[in-house]
Amino acid sequence: MLNPLKKLLSETGIYGGTTIIGRFLNWLLVPLYTNIFTSEEYGIVVPLMSATAIAQVVLTYGTETGYFRFATNTAFKNRIFTTIISSLLITSFIFLIGLFIFASEVSSFLGVNGKETFLKWLGLTLAFDIMCSIPFAKLRLENKAFKFGFIKIFNILINIGINLFFLVLCPYLFKQNPNMWILKIYDPNLRIGYIFIGYLVAAILTFIILLPEFFSYSFRFDRRLLFEVLKYSSPILIVSLAGMINMQIDKNLLPKLLTERALYYTGIYGANYKLGVIMILFISAFRYAYEPFFFSQKRDSNPQNIYADVLKYFIILGIFVFLAVMFYIDIFKHFIGESYHSGLQIVPFILIAHLFQGVYYSLSLWYKLSDKTIYGAYISIGGVFITLSLNFILIPIIGYMGAAYAVLVCFVLMSVTSYFLGQKYYPVPYKIKDIIFYMISGGVLFAISQIFKSPNLYIYLFLNTFLLFLYLFIYLKKEKLSFKNFLFFKKT
Repeated sequence: MLNPLKKLLSETGIYGGTTIIGRFLNWLLVPLYTNIFTSEEYGIVVPLMSATAIAQVVLTYGTETGYFRFATNTAFKNRIFTTIISSLLITSFIFLIGLFIFASEVSSFLGVNGKETFLKWLGLTLAFDIMCSIPFAKLRLENKAFKFGFIKIFNILINIGINLFFLVLCPYLFKQNPNMWILKIYDPNLRIGYIFIGYLVAAILTFIILLPEFFSYSFRFDRRLLFEVLKYSSPILIVSLAGMINMQIDKNLLPKLLTERALYYTGIYGANYKLGVIMILFISAFRYAYEPFFFSQKRDSNPQNIYADVLKYFIILGIFVFLAVMFYIDIFKHFIGESYHSGLQIVPFILIAHLFQGVYYSLSLWYKLSDKTIYGAYISIGGVFITLSLNFILIPIIGYMGAAYAVLVCFVLMSVTSYFLGQKYYPVPYKIKDIIFYMISGGVLFAISQIFKSPNLYIYLFLNTFLLFLYLFIYLKKEKLSFKNFLFFKKT
């Protein structure tokens, strides 16, 4: 039988592989956007997508975690799915009506006046994505990771295909012969609008593919069960919403708090934020696998030791990801247009911030397992207060660097707070000394790289490659592993 940690690693690898492939393909659109659109144009996309991410959390209101909580109980399995789906359908419909009525006011609030059409397209996309959230959760719960990943990648490939068709092929054909029949569906003035069309079409097709999941259960709506789900999930909603605000609100505040060239600097910040995608992918893959994992492990006699090992190895890998990105930033930076490179200084802060976001997520199991989710809400609300305060204070003074500092400080303080509260209500013997050792080791190696930075790119990359392997060597020596078993885990 496989060690539970190896099972988690395997599932993380499956989710991570498909997620990384899919999101990496999607990430390849960033150099396309930053070479086609000006910073001001891309500065319109950034706050709209940020607001959409926040809205998605609100409109799913924690039901995904609630589904995991109740669907593992066979007594609820046949009615929990249709009960939650029915609730999401009603609330999504109400949201769309409100958005279409107040589109002008919402676009003005977001600082993108005159873009009501784009906002409506995003609203429709959001509605379809919300309806797909529970079917995707069902696939995760049933350990259908490959099917989950295939559909996710399909969604992204459709989006990429539409972007390439309208933003690359059509402009080329238009220059050759604007009267071609295929160009009847192309409007050269729409430009960034095709970004939102791509999202919408991909969301609709994904919904169609997932339709069989909707009909796998006979319809049963249980109002009492929905109340129990909402009671459990409402603190999770606050946690998720606060987490999304902490990650996204800076992109909405920049256009409002910057006094000069607001959309220009928002575009710069948003493009360089994307260079942290590898860490974000790592966190996402971990999260997809970890939530079902720790709920399933809670029935074991002593799962705390497993949870402690998870955090330790997560941090080891996270520091490796940070070093890999920063050691080769001179290569990664070419994935965005050269005119955006002035914002590269935010990248290390964004990477570390997302690493601590993952640490916080790993630590948060204590209030989910002990049904004290209200404490998660308190921590998250505190995080939002820190984020908003620092953004309002720092952005007017130091620009978008203030936003980068804010998100980092927020996740560090939330992780520390969650650790101490968790040790009180659900003690886990986390290996703090080992964690601190690896953090210091990574920090020292990064400092050496910065101190001895060479103007010769090849020499600098050689040095950084040596330092990266040195980190791996340090890990192997400390854990007393050989290269043959450096995947950490053994069969039991």
